[in-house]
Amino acid sequence: MPADEGTAIMVKLDDLLHARRMTLTELADRVGLTLANLSILKTGKAKAIRFSTLEAICRELECQPGDLLAYRPD
Repeated sequence: MPADEGTAIMVKLDDLLHARRMTLTELADRVGLTLANLSILKTGKAKAIRFSTLEAICRELECQPGDLLAYRPD
């Protein structure tokens, strides 16, 4: 895939935060990430995510990885 094309993996962090009435800043504090790094994930610009980060996000949002990520082919 060329570097300028987007990924088919969508991050649904905004929806989960809204449903949990939690701010991005609060989640960043709870999972031990910088606000900047969590924002990169939220906007879909992240190239990878560590399983430990995914686990921490799922723990704090009380969700499954499939609630956070979706595959949308082009």
